[in-house]
Amino acid sequence: MGEALAIAIPTGGLAVVAYLVVGLVIGVESMGVPLPGETTLIAAALLSSQGDLRIEWVIGAAAAGAIIGDSIGYYIGRRAGRSLFDRLSRRFKHFSPDRIARAEKYFHRYGVWTVFFGRFVALLRIFAGPMAGTLRMPYPKFLIANAAGGIAWSTTIGVVAFHIGDNADKIFGQVSVWALVVIGIGAVAAYAYYRLRHRHRAEEAPLEAESAEA
Repeated sequence: MGEALAIAIPTGGLAVVAYLVVGLVIGVESMGVPLPGETTLIAAALLSSQGDLRIEWVIGAAAAGAIIGDSIGYYIGRRAGRSLFDRLSRRFKHFSPDRIARAEKYFHRYGVWTVFFGRFVALLRIFAGPMAGTLRMPYPKFLIANAAGGIAWSTTIGVVAFHIGDNADKIFGQVSVWALVVIGIGAVAAYAYYRLRHRHRAEEAPLEAESAEA
């Protein structure tokens, strides 16, 4: 039993960090934050094809991040209601009124299938959790569609990227575990910079208005 666990669980500390990065980036993206979740999954799957990571752990981390992130997004949307999207549309371009209206139309037309297939569409991948919560979709139905979509998406993307991994060097150049870690850190840093810049502009706006009135 002990030997089996030693084989199944990754022992490299950097590998564990890589799996955590995959789950974290995809989870935060699923909550509604525009991070490169699919790119991170593909990079990790390519690393698996080179023997640096294990593809089953990459897929598991991606699926867990998708399911947990969407569930948190659902909870936020359910608690905040429609006002959440009104506030987000004023702060983030990807939450524009037009995109929100399109996402809502998909939910009204296709219901839980939007959650399942939305995992494969960049726009709906970000909107699915918060929108389902806002529209009061029953959580058990949402969870089933969310879990099925998350597992299907992470498995499909992961396996496809893994099997083209033999040509990864020709397509993407040399990839390393550190590259995956850098992707995760860079994505979080970019989002933090965007938030600080937006806050700075918001603080300057009242001062500019006062100057114009004077």
